[in-house]
Amino acid sequence: MASTDTTTKAGSATTARDDLAGLEAGLDALDAVQTHRTPVREVLVKKVLPPLLAVGLVLVVWQVLVAAKVADETKLPALSAVWDSLADMWLAGTLLEVIWTSVSRGLLGFLLALAIGTPLGLLVARVKFVRAAIGPILQGLQSLPSVAWVPPAVLWFGLNDAMMYTVILLGAVPSIANGLVSGIDQVPPLFLRAGRTLGATGLRGARHVVMPAALPGYLAGLKQGWAFSWRSLMAAEIIASSPDLGLGLGQLLENGRNNIDLPGVFLAIILILVVGIAIDLLIFSPVERWVLRSRGLLVKS
Repeated sequence: MASTDTTTKAGSATTARDDLAGLEAGLDALDAVQTHRTPVREVLVKKVLPPLLAVGLVLVVWQVLVAAKVADETKLPALSAVWDSLADMWLAGTLLEVIWTSVSRGLLGFLLALAIGTPLGLLVARVKFVRAAIGPILQGLQSLPSVAWVPPAVLWFGLNDAMMYTVILLGAVPSIANGLVSGIDQVPPLFLRAGRTLGATGLRGARHVVMPAALPGYLAGLKQGWAFSWRSLMAAEIIASSPDLGLGLGQLLENGRNNIDLPGVFLAIILILVVGIAIDLLIFSPVERWVLRSRGLLVKS
């Protein structure tokens, strides 16, 4: 009888271990992230084809409106006229120069805003007195149109690059700082307590605990900061155009208006849009995917 009970208990223990092992295997399978590479054809169909179709639809509607003479050429130029303007700039060797003039200014201004907005955001988020004093001002500056800073910047610095970068900074720094503040506010308190317990306080805590935990919100602030940098730069180039500043996309747009060159105006608008989208796709989208993937929120493809 005792032998039978012992055998029964041993069998039950074995069954329990098997069940536990099966449960662990199931949980591991749920947690496992699929790392297979998505076929190129699937990537083209899901990610490349939809925006191409959307752009193609816009171009078709544009051409139909022109062909049907819904709007005359003084209101809506033909696609061929815009293409001719693009070809003329390319043949003259000025297209890439004009684009680079604006892109280099925008990126450098954004990096300066990043260097200022990040420590400012940390200070506002972690020091209550500073937050009470500066927080509302940052919110107000973020809602202020960037174009409002162009006239005082011209009076302060004149028509030079310092004026351009001042407008960019005043437009982008509040967005970056507020994005970081928002990200830090969403960090679970448990992370901060655990960091303090392990000795991560002060700058060490900000580097190893606060910044990594606030990264999603901070990244959203960076994307918005770039958008504000680009918009601020275009506003400054349009309003404060000067030969000493070189020819950028904003000046190209303003020159088209002054010369009543509607194809040139539409070309400048398209180039401004393309550059903004390209920077987002080439810089911010890969970083965003990396952040999501590192947190298990995105399947690696």
